[in-house]
Amino acid sequence: MAQTSILSSIDWRCKPTWRLSAYNTMWCLIGCATGDLGTILAFQIWAPETPTLVVMSLAIMNGLLTSILLETIILSRSMVLVMALKTALGMSLVSMVAMEIAMNVTDYVLVGKAALTWWSVGPSLLAGFLTPWPYNYWRLKKYGKGCCH
Repeated sequence: MAQTSILSSIDWRCKPTWRLSAYNTMWCLIGCATGDLGTILAFQIWAPETPTLVVMSLAIMNGLLTSILLETIILSRSMVLVMALKTALGMSLVSMVAMEIAMNVTDYVLVGKAALTWWSVGPSLLAGFLTPWPYNYWRLKKYGKGCCH
C-alpha cells in the first residue's frame, strides 16, 4: 500500500521531467551500450565459442563500468573529480542494471546467444532505454536527482 501511495503522489504527466529523464537515460544508455556492445562484439570476433552466460555477464559488468566512467566525466565538468566519481557511483545502479539486463535479454531472445546482428542492436538499445526511463522520471520527481544535468 505504501508503494502505491508513493507512486500515485507523483505527477506522471510532467513533460519537462519526461524530457530531462529521457536526456539522462540517453547518456546512461550511451555509457552502458559502449561497454556492453563492445564486449559482445569483441567476443563475437575473437572468441565466438565462449559461453553466452560468460559473455553476457562480462558485457553487463563492462556496461556498468563504462556508464559510471561516462557519468564521472560529465559530472567532473561541474565538480571535482573525486566527488564526481562518488556521485556517479551513487547514481541509480538500479537504473543501470535494469538497462543492462533489458539489453541482454532482448539480444538473447532475438539472436539466441550473445551476438550482435544488424537487426538486433536497435531493439536491444530501445529496450535498454525504455526499461529504466520511468524509474529515472520517478527519481527526478521524488528526489530532484538525476545524472548528467
